[in-house]
Amino acid sequence: MGLSYIAKEKFFDKVNHDRLMRKVAEKVKDKTVLLLIRRFLQAGVMIHGVVRDSEEGTPQGGPLSPLLSNIVLDELDKELEKRGHKFVRYADDCNIYVRTRKAGERVKASVTNFIEETLKLKVNQEKSAVDRPWKRKFLGFSFTFHVNPKVRIAPQSLKRVKQKIRAITSRKSPMAIDDRIEELNQYLVGWLGYFALADTPSVFKSLDMWIRRRLRMCLWKQWKLPRTKVKRLIALGVPKAKAFEWGNSRKGYWRISNSPVLDRTLNNRFFESLQLKSLAERYDSLRST
Repeated sequence: MGLSYIAKEKFFDKVNHDRLMRKVAEKVKDKTVLLLIRRFLQAGVMIHGVVRDSEEGTPQGGPLSPLLSNIVLDELDKELEKRGHKFVRYADDCNIYVRTRKAGERVKASVTNFIEETLKLKVNQEKSAVDRPWKRKFLGFSFTFHVNPKVRIAPQSLKRVKQKIRAITSRKSPMAIDDRIEELNQYLVGWLGYFALADTPSVFKSLDMWIRRRLRMCLWKQWKLPRTKVKRLIALGVPKAKAFEWGNSRKGYWRISNSPVLDRTLNNRFFESLQLKSLAERYDSLRST
């Protein structure tokens, strides 16, 4: 199945005020409300302390901007429905599904023309493409390559979550393990609340394992001196000889974090006792409700 992906360039900066107000006036008859919306659009923006007039566009982050964007792009929805296309749109991102690449190229050209000539918006050609659904992303998701495809987390989204986890679990950052886990929990609970729609539980299990390994690395660095490492390992139930062997090892922090001795001692139960939340377990819980 081909995919025509259309993204509006700097959408909130490019909306034509007069055209938008005409569309709003078709539904809103109260002149006071229309005047307030017009003033909202023309309130201007502050750049480096200097206020500049707004001749087009809607304020980025403004409470009305998402609603006004949907009013503008409602015309696009109706046009795609009229043409009989299967599509999904959220704000200024839109995926249109067709059967062949040739059809995708044709639809992309015609829809681009509609957006630019009728809606007076600019299409971002760098982000727009005709490709297979599993090679594209939409709102952080993509699809698996199967006859019956599953929703998966897009590679770019996984890259971003790993960057965030790396920042929280950086061994260069002097932070107590309890504080790291608290920050991780706050971030991961919100992240999972969004991406629990994915049909790939193995991804969450893999992330759990990777997070625990990074925390083991942090603890090993935190213990610093060999005698401290030996003492900690013995307290965790490691025989003295084995604790002395590993406590005096010259292997790097990341390599040691995957060693059998830390894998057995700083295990799932250990991190559960520190209140680390499991992505896999929470995923199963969310999917079962």
